[in-house]
Amino acid sequence: MSVYLINILLALAWGAVTGSFSLLNLLFGFLLGAGVLYLIREQVGSLGYFQRARRVVSLALLFVYELVLSAWRVAVLVLTPNMNLKPGIFAYPLKVDRDFEITLLANLITLTPGTLSVDVSEDRSILYVHAIDCSDPEGTRQDIAEGFERKIMEAFR
Repeated sequence: MSVYLINILLALAWGAVTGSFSLLNLLFGFLLGAGVLYLIREQVGSLGYFQRARRVVSLALLFVYELVLSAWRVAVLVLTPNMNLKPGIFAYPLKVDRDFEITLLANLITLTPGTLSVDVSEDRSILYVHAIDCSDPEGTRQDIAEGFERKIMEAFR
């Protein structure tokens, strides 16, 4: 049985014991179950479960950071009297190859202000991205590779 499923069952057991199945109580039970599983991680073989959770949280924090940073950049671009923009579409060579990973990367890029995932090639090796300022496409490629794509591969492989 998966450790994640065991954690959910522990949260439901907590709800049954306390007699409350409110969202807050189930969330507390989930965190309590995660703590218990962490204490007995060698016995249940859940070492990878907590490492993956930490990596997923790291990806989420990177997204929030990039969201704030790019929103600031777009606001500055819009408020600048002389908008010297070079919008364009560039090809980004993908290192991720699973459908879930490609979809997640495309959505993270799209949700970040100033960029938009346009299309994926038929062989799923290239992602086409529209940028509001495409004056440095190589720098943007490098930011995606060292940021979102690296964190996705760390979290889900």
